[in-house]
Amino acid sequence: MSSLDGRAPTAAPLSRDHAAMIGLQTALVMLLSLVAVASGLVFFRYAQDIAAARAAVSEGAKIAPTAVGPLEYGETGSGTPLLSIHGAGGGYDQGLANAADLVGGGFRIIAPSRFGYLGTAVPADPTPDAQADAHAALLDALQVDKAIVVGISAGARSAIALARRHPQRVSALILIVPASFEPANPVAIEKSRGSRLAFWLVNSGADFAWWTLEAIARSVLIRFIGVPPTVVSAAPEAEQVRVHRIVRSIQPLSQRVRGINLDSVPDARPPQLERITAPTLIVSAKDDLFNTLPAARFAASRIPNARLVAFETGGHLLVGHQDDVIAEVAGFLKVAGLKGGN
Repeated sequence: MSSLDGRAPTAAPLSRDHAAMIGLQTALVMLLSLVAVASGLVFFRYAQDIAAARAAVSEGAKIAPTAVGPLEYGETGSGTPLLSIHGAGGGYDQGLANAADLVGGGFRIIAPSRFGYLGTAVPADPTPDAQADAHAALLDALQVDKAIVVGISAGARSAIALARRHPQRVSALILIVPASFEPANPVAIEKSRGSRLAFWLVNSGADFAWWTLEAIARSVLIRFIGVPPTVVSAAPEAEQVRVHRIVRSIQPLSQRVRGINLDSVPDARPPQLERITAPTLIVSAKDDLFNTLPAARFAASRIPNARLVAFETGGHLLVGHQDDVIAEVAGFLKVAGLKGGN
């Protein structure tokens, strides 16, 4: 169609508001596209990491048929038997890693997954006493008469029960940052807002939530596992790597959450510590954010001839004292006549 003067009509120029709206829509489309791409990359990386974590815990696992049912465990090395009992958020994999951090060669490391962790089911009776009986049953199945028993954090509860209920099976008892009974000043999670959030996420068993916090707020998780972040930042690089490895090793969280829920129940029953006859070493730190030092002192005051080592700093992972702890353990085992050997 032509205009009256024969020229083709021209398009009306866009209004300023209309042009701004088109620009805004274009920017919004671009932003959403970037968010979609970034989200895809994030979930791809998460899927890779969680698949690797799940593969790692399945590859090294063994199942022992025992008198109390099938129990998952890991094993490495040869020599003097050592039962390594992991803490909250653990499993056989962490038990093996914990023992490797404490002793050198010459030990047969046996690391069970406690009730509710990884491949070990939750029985009708999941108490520390029942767990101790399961430890003894595992030793039976593996034809181990007696072992050095190491209980770390919440693993100290069943380690203590094993030494009390089955004294003939325990050649020595080592309790590291024990989350065990204390009547007046109990072990507890640190009360900061970040730790309360992490506690809620952990008890929900959300793998992605833990993975996200590790990526963007690792200091929150470091505090949640009982270590002041300033202690970690001031530590040597090797110790920082160890702490970060432990934070990462809690994945897959979803395969550990049943055990974490069990460990979240306070230890409210006095464990009759006076009945323990095994040589005992107990180690903790004053700034442990789980407040294990009062429990360590209580146990040391009740277990006959127990030795207590308390560091001023280091938190729940005894950061900065790895060499000191190794030396204490080696000296203790030497005095007890239990050096590693084949």
